[in-house]
This record gives sequence, C-alpha cells and structure tokens, in this order.
Amino acid sequence: MQTTRHSRYAAMLLARIEKACVLVYLAIVWPMRLAHAQEYAPIQLRDIRSGTLLFKVQATGTTVESLRQSTGVTIRIAGIVARATVRQTFRNTTDEWMEGIYVFPLPENAAVDQLNIRVGERVIHGIIKEKNAAKAAYEQAKTGGLQTALLEQERPNLFTSNVANIGPRDAITVEIEYQQTLRYDNEQFSIRFPTAITPRYIPGNTQVALLTGNGWAANTDVVVDAARITPPVAYPRNLAEPLNSITLKVILDAGVPLAAVESVYHPIRTTPIDDRRREITLDGDDAATRDFELTWTPAASNTPRTAFFTEKKAGKTYCLLMVMPPSATPSRTLPREVIYIIDTSGSMSGTSIAQAREALRMAVERLDPTAKFNVIEFNSYAKALFQDAQPATPQNLRTAVRWIDQLRANGGTEMALALNLALNGKENTDRIRQVIFLTDGAVGNEEQLFKLIADKLGDSRLFAVGIGAAPNSHFMTKAAQTGRGTFTYISKVEEVKEKMTALFQKLESPVLKGIQVAWPEAKGPADAWPRRIPDLHLGEPLIVSAALDDAKGSVKLIGLNGESIWDATLPMAQATPGTGMGVLWAREKIGALTDQLKEGKAEDEVRSAVVQVALQHHLVSQYTSLVAIDRTPVRRSDDPLKTAALQVNLPDSADYEAIFGTQQGELPRGATSAQLNFAYGFLLLLLTSLLCQVRRRLAK
Repeated sequence: MQTTRHSRYAAMLLARIEKACVLVYLAIVWPMRLAHAQEYAPIQLRDIRSGTLLFKVQATGTTVESLRQSTGVTIRIAGIVARATVRQTFRNTTDEWMEGIYVFPLPENAAVDQLNIRVGERVIHGIIKEKNAAKAAYEQAKTGGLQTALLEQERPNLFTSNVANIGPRDAITVEIEYQQTLRYDNEQFSIRFPTAITPRYIPGNTQVALLTGNGWAANTDVVVDAARITPPVAYPRNLAEPLNSITLKVILDAGVPLAAVESVYHPIRTTPIDDRRREITLDGDDAATRDFELTWTPAASNTPRTAFFTEKKAGKTYCLLMVMPPSATPSRTLPREVIYIIDTSGSMSGTSIAQAREALRMAVERLDPTAKFNVIEFNSYAKALFQDAQPATPQNLRTAVRWIDQLRANGGTEMALALNLALNGKENTDRIRQVIFLTDGAVGNEEQLFKLIADKLGDSRLFAVGIGAAPNSHFMTKAAQTGRGTFTYISKVEEVKEKMTALFQKLESPVLKGIQVAWPEAKGPADAWPRRIPDLHLGEPLIVSAALDDAKGSVKLIGLNGESIWDATLPMAQATPGTGMGVLWAREKIGALTDQLKEGKAEDEVRSAVVQVALQHHLVSQYTSLVAIDRTPVRRSDDPLKTAALQVNLPDSADYEAIFGTQQGELPRGATSAQLNFAYGFLLLLLTSLLCQVRRRLAK
C-alpha cells in the first residue's frame, strides 16, 4: 500500500510538473517568440504585382495595393563636384487618400539641401527646420488635408520621404537635391549612386519605444531607431519584376580630355559632346537592386594634380582643395602582421560570400613569407583560425585556404565580436599591423562600432572592403576613416582580382604622413575640415574644405614623404570660382561635429552646433529636416487618410531565405540577437532537464 501511494503521489507530482512546464512555456517563452515574430515578420506578399506598394491594414493583417513609386535621377558633374536631382513619383492606384513612407539610400557624403513638391505645374519649395519642428509642421499639414512632404535623415546614407494627402488615382512628385565630392583613386574618377538597401542586422535585447517606424525590426537598447532603418522587403519570388524602377542620366564635364567612361554594373548609352564632356544614360529603365557606379579616366598627360575651387557667400570664402601628392618614396619597411576579417552572416549569402571567399583566398596566397597572419570569421559568433597570428609558411597558408573554402553564410552580424578579436589596442614596434575587413556592412549599430574601432585601434590600420550589390557605404567609409585605412568596393566576382590587386599595392606601399595645411589668416583662422589630415596611401588625393574670412595669400602644404619632406604652395588667386563649396564645407563640418558624440561630448552641445550650421546652409542632418507644405487643402476632414510603407527590393547578391528564414513571415535571422535566441533555448533546456531528472528518480 505504501508503494502504491508513493507511485500515485509521484505520478501526480510528475503530471503537475509537466503542466507547470507547459504553462511556463505558454506564459513566457511563446509570447516572447510570438511578439518578436509579429514585430519582425515581413509583410506577406503572395498577391503582389510588379511595382506596387502595399498597405498593411492593422485590423485584419491583410494587404491592399496602394501606391506605386518610381525614381528619376539626373547627376551633373563638373570637375570634382556632382550636383544631383532625385525625383520620386508616388502614384495612388486606389480610390482612397494615401500617405506614402519610403526609406531609401543616398551617397554617404551627400549634402542634401533642397526638397520640392511638384503637383501638375505647381512647385512647392521646402524649408529647413529643426527635426521635431519639421515633423510637427508635417503632421499638422497632413491632418489639415494639405499636400505635404517631409525628408528626414536616418543615417548619412539613409533617408525617409513622407508624402501625405495623395488623392485617389492621383500622383505627387517629390524632388530632392544634393551635392557631393567625387572619389579619385589611382588616376580614375568615380561616382556611386546607391539604389538598394541590404537588410540590416539589429543587435540588442531590450525593446524600446523611443522612435516610431514602419520597419520589420523593433527598436532595441542598442539600435533605438531600428524600426526606421529596416523598410519592409519584398519577397523576390512573388515579383514578376523588381519594384521601384529607376531612370538615370549623368551629364559629365570632366574638365580635361577623357580616355574612357565605363559603367561596370549597368548597361549604359554614352553620347560624346566633345573631348571632355559626355552624356550618359541607363540603357532602359532599371530596377533598384544594385548600386550604380560610373568611372572615367582622363586622357594620358591630362591627369589632374590639383583642383582648387572657391565660392564667396555671406561674407565668407569657401574653398574645396584637391591635391595629388607624389608617391611616397620607399624607406626601411617593417615586416607585416595582417589580420583578415570575413563576414559570414546571412546577409552575405548568395554571390556576396563567393566574392568574399575569392578575395580572401587571393589575399592569403599573396602574403610574403616574412609576414604573420590570422583569419577571423563572424556571424552570430566570431571565430579565429589560429589562436594568435602565425608565420605565412606554406603549411599555414594551405590550412587557411582550406578553412576559407568551407566558409558559408548564415546567422547574425555580430561585428563587435570580430573587431574585439582583431584589434588589440597596442603599439606594435616590430611590425606594421593591418586589418582587412570584408563585409557588406549591413548593421544598424554603426556608431557603436566606430567607437569600438577608435578605442581599440592602437597603431593598427583598418582597410574596409565592401562586398555585394548594395554595401552600407556609410559604414565602409567611416570604418576606414576611423581605422586610418582605405575602403574598396567589390560588387562582382569578376572584379575581385583587379580590386584586390589595387588594395595590395596600397598595403605594401609607403604612405604620405604628417600632412599639414596652412591657410592664409586675415580676420581669423580658417575653419578647415578634416581637422586632422589622414595619412595618404598610394594613389589617394588630399581633399580639404575650408571657410575663410579673406581669400588673399596662399595655401601651404607639407608632409613626410618617406624620409624626405614634401611641400607645395597654391596661391588663392589661382582658384577657380565655383558653386556649392559652402554646402560641401558645411556637410564636412556637421560630420565632424557629430563624430564628437562618440568622443563623449554632450549631445545637447553637439545638437546645438549642428543645428546652427545646418539651418544656415539649409542642410538635412541628424537634427534637421526639410518640409514642404502646400497652402491649399485638398482632402476634406471627414475623408480618411491611410498610410502605406513602401517596400524595397532585396539587392541582387542577397538571398531572402538566408536573411529572413526559409519561409515568408518567419522571424528574420538578422533581427533577433544570438543572446535572445540563447535565452529561449536555455529556458526550454532547463524545463526539459527538470522533467528528465524527475522521470529518472521515479524510475528508481
């Protein structure tokens, strides 16, 4: 009887424990997963047609076709400066009043200073306001039935257009204008116009409700604006053709005779005007799935050594100076220690991981026998090939190549783990230490990573290699700048050899160091950016912006060329008058001011300084936005207004399933951090372990 009662009591206890486990799972684990799945799940697109924008009806979770968006771009290039106009046309295909929200990329150095609305023949010009004031003005106009547009900066290369009160079966065109300097490297000019956004990994555990947005990710304690930088992504297999078509025209005035004009990633039509001018257009409409890049090479003996432009405005003289110093002379070189970091996260799936493996394999096989090296891969975790950097012996190189060949793309993008492994913060006296970082930069916590690089760099140099059809250009350029290195883009496997060879030449060549620029002083010192001139690697020019109270005298430059001194003098009188130099200077100053945040400066102080510069120069920034408002109401107050978040295409090189899961609607793999998945698994493992222990004891 005692045994029977014990057995009955044990069975009852086991049943209660099993019930408790189920209740714990239903009460804690399942709601957590369900909340995240609902928060992060992309909009269902089973019935989507080409070029549509979907509106998610909150009450039912269904979708209806609402807006179509297309983009037309015109870029005018004069010398080393480009002025671009981006026209976004929103067409309402429904019988309801609509508001459209569109997250889109621009170049990372774009100085955005104009916003216009075109309705028929009328043009409504935008004005610059502090961010909160601009948002309030937009919301008031939207509620009042006025046609209005708002342009906000999410990142230096990521913006949001809001367009309200688009009438039934009507269209509104929003025009955005910006100015930028061109890239000049190895005697070749280039300009890159981004068209796609690679879905970004959002680290962090705690969800926060600071900023509202329409993205597939929730705000976290690490990326507080995640919902604003993760626009819904269309499922490619349900599209007859990609969304958001784009037309593009470039009017090129190189200022010197041209030898070649090329577009590597898009077919183009080129119309010569004369020996230095060309008109370039895309050969047909193109889908916004791959960044556009145009390159041009001056004819032999016409390679510019100096470009110097000035603009007089509001009592100031603004200058833009580009100087190509002579190649640094060889001096005693130390052996190298090279650390390679390769991104193997889900966003690198498809052709991107193939490009990265090919580039890394080529880099390792090229190592000099005197070098030391290591390879680090990262996704949700980071792992090094060797415990410490090893000599580049034939055996170690073969081991590395075999390890590289088995790398696959999957999981999250925990860059901080890899950077912590690669950067030791030390001063290395016996070797030159170089870190080569191959990634698409698809992260939302850029500022956190820039601070990590600055804190742990030591005397290492970080060289960023952007992989894929639409890498995060802001991350690539800023990481290289913070790491005192350079950046390179590789968008096709076929160009790996050419691009990596050019990078190797930089790595293996001496640099021009200790560069100083002395501007003429009149009423006060020049306000010049960057304040600290970076070292220049092979084929790179010196580019500086400045604001002066007087334009008399000369600019003097000096630097250390190997073991000798390089200097140059440029009279101000020889500068070419130009336009937009003030806008470019203001953009550089705003970037430098916001950099002070990661150095510990109070945000209120930084905000005040940025707002002052941005309002003076009519620039969109982290703290200012452009808003345009028509003064005539078009929508009656009793007519409802619905909001639609515009979907974007997945870049050509990316794999939807590898990023968002094997089926539509699954939790995006890059959206939830590894720590949170670990917490889910740990809790379930704990419950299972408890049940197993009870069963074993009862069996005895």
